[in-house]
Amino acid sequence: MTDDLPHLVRELVRGRDRASLATALPDPHGRTGWPYASLVLVAVDHDLSPVLLLSDLADHSKAIAADDRVSLLFDGTAGLDQPLTGPRASLLGRAARTDDERLRRRFLAHHPDADMYAGFKDFKFYRVAVERAHLVGGFGKIRWLSADELLPADLRAAISAFAAAESGIVGHMNADHAEAVQLYATQLLGLVPGDWKMTGIDAEGLDLRRAGEVARLAFETALAAPEQTRSALIALVTKARAAGT
Repeated sequence: MTDDLPHLVRELVRGRDRASLATALPDPHGRTGWPYASLVLVAVDHDLSPVLLLSDLADHSKAIAADDRVSLLFDGTAGLDQPLTGPRASLLGRAARTDDERLRRRFLAHHPDADMYAGFKDFKFYRVAVERAHLVGGFGKIRWLSADELLPADLRAAISAFAAAESGIVGHMNADHAEAVQLYATQLLGLVPGDWKMTGIDAEGLDLRRAGEVARLAFETALAAPEQTRSALIALVTKARAAGT
């Protein structure tokens, strides 16, 4: 195993907008809860905590109310001829309701259509406090990682600053530098042209969305502070324009 595996987990989960949520469904006869898996939309916060928007009427919400332990499987094997050679990661932790407005904004930035029902009385936001992760990076690349291993100290030190600055940076890029966002998608990631929007930015990269398609563009090196994002984004534009010539 290499020290790059925590980075692989981070990029894998940040690059997905959905996951399989496993909970312990209460048994009506009082027996041990039954394992229950369901598909959920997810946005991953700067500290790698998954953020969910769930209805109180859903079985997984009822399961969480009885037992807050959950597991989320993030699948990175799409499009591979041999899916078992591709990466997937399970984040294990405890889910709790949250009224944090910043987490709400981050989730809705990644899932704009969810704004239609996010205000419904029966829908609640949840944050999953990750305790450990299980990575299968392909054949022979299998490892359990603790929460501390997932985020190195330098990234932890930058979490609060990036969380506070993110909304302003994303709004500025979408409003004033839409062309740059398109270049990131088409020239650097090879995606089809369209109305790409930046949905998030953190110390290691930025997130993009076009309708139902999502993508992630990683920085060549992690940033130490939000003040470094301007030069990093300009460098990406320069690289994208050079790739298009």
